[in-house]
Amino acid sequence: ERDPACKAYSDALLYSKGFHALQAHRASHALWTSGRKDLALMLQSRISEVFSVDIHPGARIGKGILMDHGMGVVIGETAVIGDRVSILQGVTLGGTGKEGGDRHPKVGSGVLIGPHATILGNISIGDDTMIAACSLVLKDVRAGSMVAGSPARVVAQTMGTPSERMMQEIEPVSEKSQQSFCEWWQDAVKEQVEEQRRDGKDASS
Repeated sequence: ERDPACKAYSDALLYSKGFHALQAHRASHALWTSGRKDLALMLQSRISEVFSVDIHPGARIGKGILMDHGMGVVIGETAVIGDRVSILQGVTLGGTGKEGGDRHPKVGSGVLIGPHATILGNISIGDDTMIAACSLVLKDVRAGSMVAGSPARVVAQTMGTPSERMMQEIEPVSEKSQQSFCEWWQDAVKEQVEEQRRDGKDASS
C-alpha cells in the first residue's frame, strides 16, 4: 500500500530486498535473544553482504515496517523502532562516542524517515514524525513534528500518519487547523530557544 512500485504480494516476496533483509533480521534477532549470539552475528554479516542492509541482531523492530529499497540502511544494537514505520534508503540509526550500553535512537510509531537521514545517539523520535531527506538528528523530536536540516530543526507539523502517507514535503495548513498549528509552532520555537540557552550556558561553564 505504501510502495506504488509493488503491485502484488508476490513482488515483495520475490524482489524486495528491504523486505528480505527485515525477515532475515527477525531470524537473527531470535537467535540473539535466545543466547546464540555468534550465529546471530554470522547471519547479520551475511545479510549485510547480500542485501547491503546492516541491522544489528540486538535491534528491536516493530511490525508493519516498510524498508523501501533498503540499500545502505544501518541500524545499531540498542535501536528500537515502533510499528508502521517507513524507512528509505541510506538511513542510519547510530550511536555517538565510544561508550557502551543504551546508545541508539528510539523511534516511535508512524514515523517516516527520508532517504539518507542520520539519527544519532540515545534520543527519542516521537510518534507520527517525519525526518526529511539527508537530515542529521541529534536531539529528541516531539511527536507530530517534521524536522529537516543539519542539524535538524522543526520546520512544520505533520498531518496524519507520515509513514502511511509517504508525503515528503511541507503541506499547507488548512484554515480549520491554523490556530492549533500556530500554538504548536509557538511551543516548538520556545523549546528550541530554551535548548539554545542551555547549550550556551554549558559552553560558557
